[in-house]
Amino acid sequence: MNIKGYESLDTVLERARVAHSPEAFEAVAAAHEALIIDARIASDFAKGVIPGSINCGLDGSCAMWVGEMVPDLKQQILLVTDHGKEEEAMIRLSRIGHDGLVGYLKGGFDAWKAAGKPVDTMVRISAEEFAARYAMKPLVFDVRKKSEFEAEHVVGALNIPLNQLNNHLAEIPKDTPFILHCAGGYRSMIAASMLKARGWESSLTLPMVSPDPEHQCAAHGIRAAHHLTVAR
Repeated sequence: MNIKGYESLDTVLERARVAHSPEAFEAVAAAHEALIIDARIASDFAKGVIPGSINCGLDGSCAMWVGEMVPDLKQQILLVTDHGKEEEAMIRLSRIGHDGLVGYLKGGFDAWKAAGKPVDTMVRISAEEFAARYAMKPLVFDVRKKSEFEAEHVVGALNIPLNQLNNHLAEIPKDTPFILHCAGGYRSMIAASMLKARGWESSLTLPMVSPDPEHQCAAHGIRAAHHLTVAR
């Protein structure tokens, strides 16, 4: 232990480097109520999901968002990554104080699937599909920051910033389909995977929104509102 009371990085990584077979991975997750963090990109995650896992891709601010959404630094965590990315994921999480890493899935998701373990999927829709659904006035949740939402947002969307999602679960219906979106698909997939892990089955995610929301909305006949806060 160092003078601040934290374990050394070497100690944390030694425990994190345990490569679990699909069977062992499943057993450890169940026995220790370990949180499964899948660090693959959102598009790959959507095609095949280990039930209960949370997507937080290494292609984005993975460590920051794990830190935001998982405040308990002692929470035991199992990792799923692309081949060769295991060490990067371990180091990024351990550097923000998460020393509860207890290993990773050897062979990644492909090994899990090949072992015949349960697999789920996430539904992602294109901007064109969103435009078609928008005409039917769907329930839309925008998980961007409040400042992003206030600058411009889809008319009728409700803002629940990703880092506040855990505090607003009661506002999200389990019996009504809804759409989640952010600015590029990264945060909305984190949100969708968190909700799915908690029993929500009716969410769709919008994988890509133009950096220019007004242009993206106009291109598909979707109205955008400027500087408007949606009252609750």
